[in-house]
Amino acid sequence: MSVLSAVIFLPLAVAAGVLLLPRLGGRAATRVWVAAAAADLLLVAVMWLGYGGGIGYETRMRWIPSVGAGYHVGVDGMSLPLIAMTALLFLVCAIYSLRETARARAYAALFLSLQTVCLGLFAALDLLLFFVFFDLSIVGMYFVIAGWGHGDRLRSALKFFLYTFLGSLALLLGFIGLYLGGDPRTFDMVDLTRAPPFEDAPGTAGLVLLAVGVGLAVKTPTVPFHTWLPPAHTDAPATGSAVLAGVLLKMGTYGLARIAMPMLPGAWQRHAWVFVVAGVAGVLYGALVALAQDGLKRLIAYTSVNHMGYIVLALGAAGLVAGDARARELAVSGAVTQMVSHGLVTGALFLLTGVLWDRARSYDLGGFGGIAATAPIFTGLTAVAAFASLGLPGLSGFIAEFQIFAGVIGIGTPGAVVAGALSVTGVLITAALLLRMLHRAYLGRPGELTSRVTDVRPEELAAVAPLLLLSLIIGIAPRWLLDMIEPVSAAVVSLVSR
Repeated sequence: MSVLSAVIFLPLAVAAGVLLLPRLGGRAATRVWVAAAAADLLLVAVMWLGYGGGIGYETRMRWIPSVGAGYHVGVDGMSLPLIAMTALLFLVCAIYSLRETARARAYAALFLSLQTVCLGLFAALDLLLFFVFFDLSIVGMYFVIAGWGHGDRLRSALKFFLYTFLGSLALLLGFIGLYLGGDPRTFDMVDLTRAPPFEDAPGTAGLVLLAVGVGLAVKTPTVPFHTWLPPAHTDAPATGSAVLAGVLLKMGTYGLARIAMPMLPGAWQRHAWVFVVAGVAGVLYGALVALAQDGLKRLIAYTSVNHMGYIVLALGAAGLVAGDARARELAVSGAVTQMVSHGLVTGALFLLTGVLWDRARSYDLGGFGGIAATAPIFTGLTAVAAFASLGLPGLSGFIAEFQIFAGVIGIGTPGAVVAGALSVTGVLITAALLLRMLHRAYLGRPGELTSRVTDVRPEELAAVAPLLLLSLIIGIAPRWLLDMIEPVSAAVVSLVSR
């Protein structure tokens, strides 16, 4: 077994062991989860250090040869950073869950299984394998929300499942279209990228892009396919929200960059403005609706719509072949960096909101105030996460958003300049809403719920601090990450420009 396959399936193997050992207590199961997630992250670090460019750690085996589908996995400069971010996020969720007591053994096994699904999707180089992992992620998160959520969790879980499963059906239609258009017919992503289908049939290519685009837009989520997101986040447990925002949303944008752009380059060029407009709409709509929220978790959920909008904008702008190629490469590099940064920062924000729920059983901003006086470390962590989310220089959000804005505006066409300028206003609105949140809940006079809020516990600090530290490292010294991302960004732009 290759090291990549070990990374993918180690959590699943441990999950099976956790379930098959009935004498394993809940707290012991969580410790096993922590150990397995730490071992998986260590293997990812070994992969990172040994990565030499191109498609690395590739495994290609026969699976369903009658339809040209195989177990084909590998990593490159786009997928490896997302795999590393995923492994880290699941580790900190395991540490955070050391305090979890409700059916802890099943909880640990479920998250370990979900980790395998997420890692497998980012490593998949076969469309059918990608789809299997894509669908299983929906099932796993459904049980996380329904089993360990709060509020109207069953309704929110059902809404999440129905919306995203409907999107996956559209995605499946698109994948079947790509398969039928291949010569020879295959689900292999490398082969389909090398010889894109439907290059001589623009109408059919547009229909396939519509199916793939809608399926991935629901998962992203792109306006107007975002309505499942706020209730799912509001009623999910903190770790569920962290994984949903940090990892599962990236499956949509990753699919656009990995599948839609290189496999349907002509259709992407012809319809690039659809994605540019959708990106700008997500940026502005997400920020403005977040500004109106009084619930902290819903506020952060809508900032995810805003931040995903930046990524969709950048990827759409990369299809504007009339513009400067170097600027389009910069936009794609910023989009991938934003996927990593958003996973770290928003994951931290949702874990921190879990602290408020644990103490006060409320997300209502009006019930808090003056938390800084009673919980200074908690306040400091939240402030750093908020500043990273709004793109303050010195933190990862700035590196990502600066590349996106410079790339989109640098394309030079009047439409791209207008789209980039409009999206810059999203940063201003995001800054206003996050500073308003800090002022209402953490500064000022104490609210009726403030007395219940105590400072972070050791496991909470150990979970959140690494995410913010890595955001700081990327913000100050991003070269190690950008050196990984930039070659594949150039390759994506080259593929979509042919």
